Amino acid sequence: MRTWLSALEVYRDRRVLSLLFLGFSSGLPFGVLADPLSAWLVDEGVSKTEIGLFALVSLPYSIKFLWSPIMDKMALPLFTRLFGRRRGWVLFTQLVLLAAIGGMGMTMPGVDPWWTAALALAVAFSSASQDIVIDAYRVEILPADKLAAGAATAVFGWRLGQVGGGAAGLIFADIFPWQAVFWGMAAFVLVGIVAILINPEPVVRPSAESEAREQAVEDFLERKSHLRPWLAETLAWLYGAVVCPFADFMTRRGWGAILLFILLYKYGDAILAVMKVPFFLDIGFSKTEIAAVVKIFGFNAIIAGGVLGGVVLARFGMMRGLLLCGVLMAASNLVFVVQAWVGPDPRMLAVTVAVENITTGMGTTAFVAYLSSLCTVAYTASQYALLTSFMAFSRTLMSSGGGWLADQVNWVTFFVLTTLAAIPGLLLLLWMIRRFPPQEASPPPDR
Repeated sequence: MRTWLSALEVYRDRRVLSLLFLGFSSGLPFGVLADPLSAWLVDEGVSKTEIGLFALVSLPYSIKFLWSPIMDKMALPLFTRLFGRRRGWVLFTQLVLLAAIGGMGMTMPGVDPWWTAALALAVAFSSASQDIVIDAYRVEILPADKLAAGAATAVFGWRLGQVGGGAAGLIFADIFPWQAVFWGMAAFVLVGIVAILINPEPVVRPSAESEAREQAVEDFLERKSHLRPWLAETLAWLYGAVVCPFADFMTRRGWGAILLFILLYKYGDAILAVMKVPFFLDIGFSKTEIAAVVKIFGFNAIIAGGVLGGVVLARFGMMRGLLLCGVLMAASNLVFVVQAWVGPDPRMLAVTVAVENITTGMGTTAFVAYLSSLCTVAYTASQYALLTSFMAFSRTLMSSGGGWLADQVNWVTFFVLTTLAAIPGLLLLLWMIRRFPPQEASPPPDR
């Protein structure tokens, strides 16, 4: 008992606890850009095809690695001087995020959806930028023995922001006009602003890996002494920040298959996610019913699914556990077929939400663990950003045709097709298990 209590003491650390609120700030924009935005577009008479295309506004999450080195190295005028490098960037992105969410609610998507899309894109860009800095802040603010607790706290906060923000938006949309709803959701960004203001700037100490990288850059500059200084320094910066992580990743066996698998693993789930709320509204559920069941009940289900995903990985290993979770996640899409047949039955909605969220939680846990296992120690941050950006590409650009597909077929056919869309990724995973056995595929070559 004493051992358990001492293990829980880590969560009383103010730095660990602060990550609950910073995680909330990171998850909130996902909730805003998901169900509330979709429901608002439905209310405004926007077609399902156009609603599906709105998934493209999340593209910044897919390419955030392109500007992450800038936020990592460049000082921000005034903000850096007043608050420090990390806290200054976090505060700046949060202020932009607050203005973008509120401004989006002042547009009229039924009349001019382009302005709504532009502000939604600003929300996604500022949110992706915030994630870059908060991830770095989380690692730098905590000692090594508290990193796991910090990560768990941040993920829990992220879920609260995503689910709570989305649920609040749907519930209040049945009471207040959408403009007030979006400004209300924007006000939740203040949670993260207060959290970053009352916490210190991290003290970053050079590591063996960073010193080795700096030496490699110096060697590069010596070899390029014939170039102009500004050009040589720019090339050296790009070499250390971008080329090295890419080059290291491409040394592992089957790296091309791995990237293709990252694109395909959650493809069917991504297509379904775009059209979930339009489906529920179309068959007769109110926004409050969706919020009560899909969000509040679904939150517990997805947390339970995350725990089950960890158990499955521990029991079957990385690759086979990933396969089992992927099969269950794909099969869960067929529960929506039953919901389409039954219609607006709240009890069936609870079953649909439970099954879909549990399997999504399992698949997400397995997938994040797999992506983490691919990272080399010296380039963990860079490679993880690259891999998660690649994963987000499937969730945004590749799933943007989901609305068009829903316009062409009935709901039953749509959900059957989303199930079939998961099969290529599962077949590729089977091939990878046979071609690269689990004992070779799971750990990176240099760990």
